[in-house]
Amino acid sequence: MSYVKPAELVPTIIDAGANKVLLSTRDTLVRSTMGGAILAIAAAFAVTVTVTTGHAVLGAILFPVGFIMLYLLGYDLLTGMFVLGPLAWLDKRPGITLPAVLRNWGLVFTGNFIGAFAVAVMMAIVVTYGFDTPPNEVGQAIGHIGEGRTVGYAEHGASGMLTLFVRGMLCNWMVSMGVIGAMIAKDVTGKAIAMWMPVMLFFFMAFEHSIVNMFLFPSGLLLGGQFTIMDYLVWNEIPTVLGNLVGGLLLTGLPLYLTHGRPKAQRGATTAAAPTEPTPERELVSEPA
Repeated sequence: MSYVKPAELVPTIIDAGANKVLLSTRDTLVRSTMGGAILAIAAAFAVTVTVTTGHAVLGAILFPVGFIMLYLLGYDLLTGMFVLGPLAWLDKRPGITLPAVLRNWGLVFTGNFIGAFAVAVMMAIVVTYGFDTPPNEVGQAIGHIGEGRTVGYAEHGASGMLTLFVRGMLCNWMVSMGVIGAMIAKDVTGKAIAMWMPVMLFFFMAFEHSIVNMFLFPSGLLLGGQFTIMDYLVWNEIPTVLGNLVGGLLLTGLPLYLTHGRPKAQRGATTAAAPTEPTPERELVSEPA
């Protein structure tokens, strides 16, 4: 399996960010809508596996299938763009302005929500026979997830909000490493393995992913979950988006850029300014003839 070294990887990440920020509105919406939809169906699959087998770890192991497929197909998630767009801006790529990055985030958020919500409606139809019967076991589980991760946080007040925000940070630390994993190898097997590991970790540890939640919480509301739209927005989606932004940028994007992606002149100046220890002279010892 081929491996792209970090010094070569960072320019690739920056190129990808610049290309995505400069995409047309149509292409950005299509790619993000499909990204949200595929991730949502993967989340539904993972919940189904967990409920039917009783083993949450199996759902976590299998969930990354959707993540891998959407990135192999070139679709987009907001969590990935929280890393790619800002690095292209920091690198001063032509046409990459702060308004352009914010425009991209708004379009990707909209597309992700459209795709995730569409799958939420379809899955609600599936688990209720077109709303003709009460939700089956999977539907009930989705409803309870929405309750625990909205009003469950609200019960703890500021401490719950802090926990939610940190879970969002930790989530996109892992997810953004998965996004970069798609670029760290040049063959499909290597890409899949590099994406699989961190995404499996975030899902099993119940960290908060804003796009997965765009599926889980509307589904929960459609299936009778005991929380409101305002509960979802205030006690999950908005803090999760902010946590995802801070975690992806602070824990993945900036460390890579600062140590591997700065212009060579800056790195050289830093190295030249650093004091160096004198190298002791070695005695030359002749080998016997």
